[in-house]
Amino acid sequence: MREIAAPREREASSNYINRDLSWLEFNWRVLQEAQDAETPLLERAKFLAIVASNLDEFMSVRVAGIKDQIKAGYIKKDFTGYTPAGLFKRIMKRSAKMVSEQYKSYRDVSRQLAKEGIIFTDYEDLNISQRKAMDIYFHDIVFPVLTPMAVDQSRPFPLVHTQAVYLAVVLMKEGDDPEEEPYFAIVQVPSNLARCIEVPARSNSKKHEFVLLEDLIEHHIKTLFSGYTPISVHGFRLTRNADLTLNEEGAEDLLEEIEKELRRRRWGAPVRLEVQKGIHAYALTQLMDEFEVTDNSIEIDGPLDLSFLMKLAFSLKGYDNLKYKPIEQVYPSELLEVEDIFGKLKQQDVLLYHPYESFDAVTDFVVQAAYDADVLAIKMTLYRVSGNSPLIQALARAAESGKQVTVVVELKARFDEERNIAWARKLEQSGCHVVYGLVGLKTHAKITLVVRQEPDGLRRYVHVGTGNYNDSTAKLYTDIGLFTSDPIIGEDASALFNEVTGYSAPHNWKAFGVAPTVMKDRLFEKIRREAQHAVEGRPARIIAKLNSLSNQEMIDELYEASKAGVKIELIVRGVCCLRPGVEGLSENISVISIVDRFLEHSRIIYFENGGENEMYLSSADWMTRNLTKRIELTCPVFDQDLRKVLMRILELSLGDNVKARMLQSNGMYARVINEAPPLRSQFEAMKIKVWKKKSHS
Repeated sequence: MREIAAPREREASSNYINRDLSWLEFNWRVLQEAQDAETPLLERAKFLAIVASNLDEFMSVRVAGIKDQIKAGYIKKDFTGYTPAGLFKRIMKRSAKMVSEQYKSYRDVSRQLAKEGIIFTDYEDLNISQRKAMDIYFHDIVFPVLTPMAVDQSRPFPLVHTQAVYLAVVLMKEGDDPEEEPYFAIVQVPSNLARCIEVPARSNSKKHEFVLLEDLIEHHIKTLFSGYTPISVHGFRLTRNADLTLNEEGAEDLLEEIEKELRRRRWGAPVRLEVQKGIHAYALTQLMDEFEVTDNSIEIDGPLDLSFLMKLAFSLKGYDNLKYKPIEQVYPSELLEVEDIFGKLKQQDVLLYHPYESFDAVTDFVVQAAYDADVLAIKMTLYRVSGNSPLIQALARAAESGKQVTVVVELKARFDEERNIAWARKLEQSGCHVVYGLVGLKTHAKITLVVRQEPDGLRRYVHVGTGNYNDSTAKLYTDIGLFTSDPIIGEDASALFNEVTGYSAPHNWKAFGVAPTVMKDRLFEKIRREAQHAVEGRPARIIAKLNSLSNQEMIDELYEASKAGVKIELIVRGVCCLRPGVEGLSENISVISIVDRFLEHSRIIYFENGGENEMYLSSADWMTRNLTKRIELTCPVFDQDLRKVLMRILELSLGDNVKARMLQSNGMYARVINEAPPLRSQFEAMKIKVWKKKSHS
């Protein structure tokens, strides 16, 4: 019998796609949704906003890290063959092209919106009554908030906040020689005022006209600089390094340390400078000298920061024809009209598929636990929660009623740190035991454990999910949740919380695969097992639905399995460093990505296992950070009917020939084209009541 060995370490080669370049390709796929004429018009505007927000985070974290490496003189190549300097050049060239396409799309979307009566108007194009209304708005609302900030020898350059929009103003003093050096000032466009200001409608017109706040300020700029003549007014925007640098081991109080770092974030090193097209040369020189970003500045032909389109699209009323039809979420049929959730879960496991099935079932589970007199304890992980989370209220109620409530709050969830700190304090005030996880590790596992006293003894009820306990994003992301009272899973759930909250020896996991201790090795064992099955002529297949795949060891394991004859089908929404379709290496591997109305977020793993198939849910992507630097878990799905439901979800994704893109061996993506009838997986998933019922029959 031939043994399948672990792959040997390889030198950096073209067998891998660079993570950051792969991410840029993902954002291109998001941009394609904004360019797709079949996408409803206001949804196209939302996708433009998502592209802008994605690029902001990418620059403030990933590109910031690359610049730090360059500054430190780091010249070693990564496993994909790039030095930091070489990668930085490729990123900037590719992202500049993306921004150019983004603004072409913005102009197209704006023209189409104007035809529908939603118009972005210049102040000069307003009629007299509209101008008067805007003048009053400026003087009554905007002017009192503005602060002009001069830059000269006695007044150094003020702090410029990351990703805020500013105006760079070049001025001449009245009566001065035009040949003299001009004056320079900046004005922040207030972020606490509406960016899009609706103008009173013209007589007998049903059109909605909007003026951008920065344009209104620009028109009235002279009111801020009496005695001076404005020569030039153009927008600019700075992106700073937003990654937190924490000394967790040396921190006496992690919460206080993170609060300090959040204050330091506003002083992060400049990473990218965006300037409005046509900016005055003197203003550009002032900005370049101050921020030292000559290698990463970009000229924008349009409004800075298109993320404002998201709020505008949501706020517009009466344009339902320009939006996706609201999804009719269904309450899980297994729990419908069930008064006692615990009684039902005692009989059977229940699988949830969000957003097609309502997140209310998860909320009801926690709320019932909070009010149930027989519940002794509730334990839960929180990574990102909504602004007014009903789960927080339920946990607080449970603690106040005397139940043992333990909440693992991840304070280091990027860009949600302040919100999570606020929740942590509120929970502590209610009497919950709040734990911030383990030093050096983010707690990314999504799990709730309810311990209940029943006539036959204590019973554990568990919810495991692929997504955050966030009722808002559960309407926008596709995620899977599993309710179970299986005693093996319950035992592992207790052990997981004990390891996170206290001092506990490593557990002998019976169901879970837990990172960073055993998950990676167990996944490798299962991949090698599939390879062994293939060699011996037994059924061998792997399907994995993930957000990202970038860990080199994992990729090498998949390559080895492919060479052994295992059919591997990957559904990877975002970053994928594996190069499929390479002869002698990965010809048995296919990779597709689906970008559509909802953010694909569920993580499902299937192993054929010689005909004894196994199915797992996971909180973890196959990235180095998930496998080695976070507390993550994979959870098996034991129920055969529920496995059929999960297989149906995978089959829908694999069969998508409308929104799916196939990763080519050159690292680019192409539309899936075949002769099958059109299948749009997310739209088919909306028929969940039908096909879920068939899976159970």
